[in-house]
Amino acid sequence: MEKTLLDYLQRILTARVYDVAIESPLEMAPKLSTRLSNQIWLKREDTQPVFSFKLRGAYNKMSRLSSAELKRGVVCASAGNHAQGVALSAQRLGCRAVIVMPVTTPKLKSDAVRTLGGEIVFHGESYSDAHSHAAEIAQRDHLVFVHPFDDPDVIAGQGTIGMEILRQHQHPIHSVFVAIGGGGLISGVAAYIKAVRPEVRVIGVQMADSDAMVRSVKAGKRVPLSDVGLFSDGTAVKYVGEETFRITRELVDDFVVVNTDAVCAAIKDAFEDTRSILEPAGAIGIAGMKKYIAEHQIQGESMIAITCGANMNFDRLRFVAERAEAGEDREALFAVTIPETKGSFKQLCETVGQRRITEFCYRLSGQDDAHVLVGLATENRSDSEDITRAFASRGFECVNLVNDELSKEHVRYMVGGRSPSIQNERIYRFEFPERPGVLIRFLSCMNPDWNISLFHYRNHGADYGRILVGIQVQQFEQTAFDDFVTELGYPCVEETQNPAYQLFLR
Repeated sequence: MEKTLLDYLQRILTARVYDVAIESPLEMAPKLSTRLSNQIWLKREDTQPVFSFKLRGAYNKMSRLSSAELKRGVVCASAGNHAQGVALSAQRLGCRAVIVMPVTTPKLKSDAVRTLGGEIVFHGESYSDAHSHAAEIAQRDHLVFVHPFDDPDVIAGQGTIGMEILRQHQHPIHSVFVAIGGGGLISGVAAYIKAVRPEVRVIGVQMADSDAMVRSVKAGKRVPLSDVGLFSDGTAVKYVGEETFRITRELVDDFVVVNTDAVCAAIKDAFEDTRSILEPAGAIGIAGMKKYIAEHQIQGESMIAITCGANMNFDRLRFVAERAEAGEDREALFAVTIPETKGSFKQLCETVGQRRITEFCYRLSGQDDAHVLVGLATENRSDSEDITRAFASRGFECVNLVNDELSKEHVRYMVGGRSPSIQNERIYRFEFPERPGVLIRFLSCMNPDWNISLFHYRNHGADYGRILVGIQVQQFEQTAFDDFVTELGYPCVEETQNPAYQLFLR
């Protein structure tokens, strides 16, 4: 590893990135610093010309190609930020760039690539599909393939961020928090920091539903994921790189895994300090830093989070705003059962007391009991436990839905839709690609004898849609239905036994 450090130190010191990239600012985040009782600094890679760090590695790789290779042109696979980096680099170097993008890519990102002169080829529904097709094009048309992360020159380009951090902050640093997708960014940053100031801790952060690197390091070998969550599309990688895995497992000090709510809260944190709107991948470092500080009870230290991207679809802001409150422990959601008797509603309100109500949904559901969905403003996570106990002390049965995805994504918008007469209903949460024809495919694959009894969809401005579907299936058709779900191939979770569904929709 010592030889590796020396090799990457030389590569990073001689990297050619500043023809296209800026030395991004390292800025204090005053509100976060006060709230977390530490000195919090943000390395603002979201201020790059393509609003992401990716152009560093792409340009460093492409600028080292021979004139003959540049004349042939390059090809890459990407759903966004790497594509823009390659397209801008090709524009500066005067070469052809073919960009293979999944058909689910948001128009914002494909338009940005097209504006920079990239030739877009849409193929497949995932990065993996696009990657395979890009490799075929490279071989067929003799183009140079520019990998998004698993290439020493790409890694070295990203490593210039670590070089800038140490130059910009020459005082003690406790930790640097870095988002991980395929591992190119953290590999480069860790290589430089550990070569120059090995006492600085490098902490990797991944999404709970896209944690390929964390699993691989624990297993001691690269572990592929069958599915990845798409909320943080910039880090949604099923299989980390061979070189990035080797570097990360040796140099990264620790890892943090965060969820969607925590990232939404981090986007809000960054906005309040910078007035910039980060994309989910760009805010993962902040989310991981907050969780790490809370878990280790750290105070009075200097900590740095790399804000690595700001290519955010405007339509996604509604979803982010809704989930940020839960991510900050400022909202808790409960299913409360009260007797259908006089005075029960008043007792419920008395139990809530002076707390701010964020949501209240009720509908008569029977002669004896009523189920109420209650959203309340909270100060911290322990508040929800106190509220649960308060409801119980009044004799109200209460289910805490703080961590229930079905409730947060669907049920809270559907309360009042109970239908006790429906028989043999199974409930699934699906993630569908956000493109025309997907629903038709779903219906075409489904047995025409199965009846759709519930359907809920809300557009979140992402490249995928979150769908809640109820289907009436007889017991003897169980195997056929399971085969249908498998053949469909979309990520899904069965929620038939979820208490929120049982209380409010069944």
